[in-house]
Amino acid sequence: MIEMTLYGRGGQGGVTLAKLIAMAWFSRGKQAQAFGVYAAERSGAPIQAYVRVDDDEITNHNQIREPDHVIVLDTTLIGEAILAGAKAGGWIILNTPKPPSSFSAFRGRRIAAVDATSIAIRHGLGTRTTPIVNTAMLGAIARTFGFSFDEVRALLEDRGYRGNNIDAAKEAFDSVAAARIDGEPAAAEPARNAAPTTGLLDPGIGRRPAIRTGSWATRRPERRTLTPPCNAVCPAGNDVQAFIAAAAHGDYDRALAVLLETSPFPGVCGRVCPAPCMGSCNRHAFDEGVNVREIERFVADNARWPDPVLPWRRERVAVVGSGPAGMSAAYHLARSGYHVSLFEGSDELGGVLRNGIPGYRLPKEALDREIGFVLMHGVNAYVDSFVSASALEEIEKRYDAVFVATGLQRSRSLPVGPAMQGIAFLDRVHRQDVVLKGQHIVVAGGGNTAIDAARSALRLGASSVRILYRRRRAEMPAIDEEISAALAEGVVLEELALPERIDGDHLNCVRVILGEPDESGRRTPIADPSTRFAVDCDQLILALGQEPDRSIAGNTNVYFGGDFATNEGTVAAAITSGRKAAEHIRARLSALPAGGESAEERVSGNGATIATTIATTGDLHLNLFQHAPRHRGSALPPQDRRHNFLEVHTGLADASLEAQRCFSCGVCNTCDRCRDHCPDGILTRAGNDYRFDYDYCKGCGVCASECPRGVVVMAEI
Repeated sequence: MIEMTLYGRGGQGGVTLAKLIAMAWFSRGKQAQAFGVYAAERSGAPIQAYVRVDDDEITNHNQIREPDHVIVLDTTLIGEAILAGAKAGGWIILNTPKPPSSFSAFRGRRIAAVDATSIAIRHGLGTRTTPIVNTAMLGAIARTFGFSFDEVRALLEDRGYRGNNIDAAKEAFDSVAAARIDGEPAAAEPARNAAPTTGLLDPGIGRRPAIRTGSWATRRPERRTLTPPCNAVCPAGNDVQAFIAAAAHGDYDRALAVLLETSPFPGVCGRVCPAPCMGSCNRHAFDEGVNVREIERFVADNARWPDPVLPWRRERVAVVGSGPAGMSAAYHLARSGYHVSLFEGSDELGGVLRNGIPGYRLPKEALDREIGFVLMHGVNAYVDSFVSASALEEIEKRYDAVFVATGLQRSRSLPVGPAMQGIAFLDRVHRQDVVLKGQHIVVAGGGNTAIDAARSALRLGASSVRILYRRRRAEMPAIDEEISAALAEGVVLEELALPERIDGDHLNCVRVILGEPDESGRRTPIADPSTRFAVDCDQLILALGQEPDRSIAGNTNVYFGGDFATNEGTVAAAITSGRKAAEHIRARLSALPAGGESAEERVSGNGATIATTIATTGDLHLNLFQHAPRHRGSALPPQDRRHNFLEVHTGLADASLEAQRCFSCGVCNTCDRCRDHCPDGILTRAGNDYRFDYDYCKGCGVCASECPRGVVVMAEI
C-alpha cells in the first residue's frame, strides 16, 4: 500500500488534488482512497488530505500517521513538522520557488520542487492572495511518480478541467526539479494524536493549547521599531522619545542622562530652541502636540546632574570659541577623556548664548549652570584670548587637534544712514550699556535677533518699537511664539516694508510686493516706489543676519564647525555640529598618530545621515489614546514683563503629566496591551523583551490591532 499526506490551506484545492491523485492511480487499475480533514472551514486555514493506493480493496479509513510520501501545497507550511511519522525513502513534493538542494534540513530525503504558486497566478487560477494550485501540483506529482502527460491531460479533461488548468499542469510537469539531499535521514517524530477533551473545571484550562495551531496562520505578528518624527527632526540629535518616556515615569534623572548623551545644554535648549520636534509631533493630528521644550527645561532645572568625567588620555585638543558649538565639542571631547583647552575672545564664556539672547529668555543662572557643568569635566577655559590666523597656527603646533567655532562675526547692513547692528545692540543690553527711554525704535529684520532686539528695547523704556519686515509674518524665520509674545508686549509689526534712509528723526520706508520664489523657496520682495511712507525713528537697529569671518581659516590643519562652517543659525544645530566634530576628532586620534584624512573630511566633522523609517499617524492606532490638552506652563503677563528682564516663562509645575501625553510613536513603551489582549496567551514578556510562540499563534492580529504605537504589525508568512 502507498500512503500520502497532503498539507495545504483552504482555497488552494488540496482536497480536490487528493482526489485527482487517487483518480490517476485508479485509471491504472489500482484501488484508491482520498479524503480531507479541515482544521477550520475558511480560506487560508490549514488542511490535511490523505491518499491511499493499493492493489486490494482498502478497508482502513483512518487518518494516515506514517505516510510514504508527503506533498506540501503552501510554502509557509514547509518545515520539519511535515516529516512527522514520514517513512524514509519516500518523496517530499513541495510547492516552492527554491531548488531541492536548498532544503538541507531534509537530509537523506528525495525532494521534488515546483513553483506551483507562480504557475497558477500566471495562468489566472484563483487570485494572487489565494492561488488555486491543485492542477499545477498534479502535473509535478504525475511527473515525479512516472505518469505521462497524456495521462494527466486525459484525467483533467475527464473531470472537466480544460484550458488554463491543463496549461498550468503542463508547465509544472515540465519544470519540476528533483534531487536527493545528502546525509542520513533524521528520525521523524511520530504524528501527534489529538488532545483529550477537557471540562470547564479541568486544571489544564487556561494553559496554552495542547494542539500546535501555528500552521493555521497565513500571517504572523512581528515587532519593529520606527523613528519618532521628533527624533528625526531634532537639530541637536536628542533621543526625544527616550527622555520623554523617562520623564513620563517621573524619572527625571534618567531623562537628564539621556539628554546629556547628545547635548550639554538641555536647560538652554528648553528655553530658546525653535523646537521643530513640537511642530512635527504626530499628536497634532489628534489634539495638540507634546510640549517637548518645556519638558526638557523642567528636566534640566529639576533633575540631579551627574558627576563629571575627568581627562585621562594623553592627547590635548584646543577649541576656539565658547558658543554652543565650541562648548558642545569641548564637552564631548572631555567626556571621552581628552584634555581640552577652550579659547574665548570675549571676557565671558558663552558666545551668542551670553551676549545674543536676552535674560528674559535665557537667564544668566541657567546658562552659568550648564557652562559650569562643561568646565567640571576638566576643561581649561581662557577668556580675553582672541585667536587670529597667526595665533591659530601656533595653537595647532601645541595641540593634537584644533576645533574652530567662532560663529558669525560680520553683520549684514543696508546703506540707510546711521544704524546699530542687532547683535552689537544685544551685547550692549547684556552689559547694561544702552539707554532708550522715550525713544522711537525701529528694527529691520525678521529673525530671532530682530525679535529679541525689539523686546529688549521695550524693556529699556522705548516709547515705541516697530519691526519692519520685507515679507509676511508667516515667512519670518523667528520662533512664532516669540513673535506672538513681542506683539502682546506692544511691539508693532510692519509687514512688506523696507527701510530706505534716515531723514532726521524719521525713517523713510517703501512697501514691497512679493515676486517669484527665490532659492530659499520664499517669494522675492520687490520695492514699489509709489508706496513710500515714513515712521518716527530715533534709533534704527539692523538685524538682517550675519556671516562668518573666514580670514581665520587660512590653510591650517584644523576642524571647523558651528555657524562658522554651516550658518544654520540655531543653538541646537550648533550643538550637533560640535558633537559630530568631537566624534570625528576622537576617531582620528584613536586611529591615526597624526593627520591622515583629506581636507574635505576636516571641514566640519559631520557624519552621514542614516535613512530610517519615520512613524506617521498611519502607523498608529489613534483610537486607543485619550484626548488631553497640552500643559503650557506658566508665564508672566505682558503688562508685568514688558518693563523688566525677568524670565518670561516660568515653566511646568510637573513635567510628568505632559510627558505622559507622548504617543511614543513607533517605539515600544511596555504598555502590555499586546500581551493582555492575546486570546491564546502565546505572547510572553521577560523584562522589556516580548516573544511570540509561533507554534501556537493563529495569526488573528489582535495584538497588532491593540498596539497603539505601531510596534506590532502583521506580516505575511
